[in-house]
Amino acid sequence: MTGFQKDTDIDCPQAMHPIVRTHPETGRKALFVNRTCTTKIIGLSDSESTAILEMLFQHAEHINYQIRFRWSLNDMAFWDNRCCMHRAIWDYWPEERKGRRVTVKGDKPV
Repeated sequence: MTGFQKDTDIDCPQAMHPIVRTHPETGRKALFVNRTCTTKIIGLSDSESTAILEMLFQHAEHINYQIRFRWSLNDMAFWDNRCCMHRAIWDYWPEERKGRRVTVKGDKPV
């Protein structure tokens, strides 16, 4: 087929961030990792990095740290990506999920 690119052919930008970041307003520390974007801990072997990241992912995804938002008509939800993670769950069948996303330009994680 023509017109289609393989994922391996796409030039994706890379970024390095700390595993734990400090919130610029509260000064509190938060994990700054997620399964989608965090791929390696620099300075560790692949096996060490994978093991530590898996432990951090499981910790961050634990049910004790989750909230479920029950949507109603015209609801709006905001969250601060500097100290929490978002993951949409497809639990609204047969309804559709529609919305508008706004991202505020953030600071550099430290």
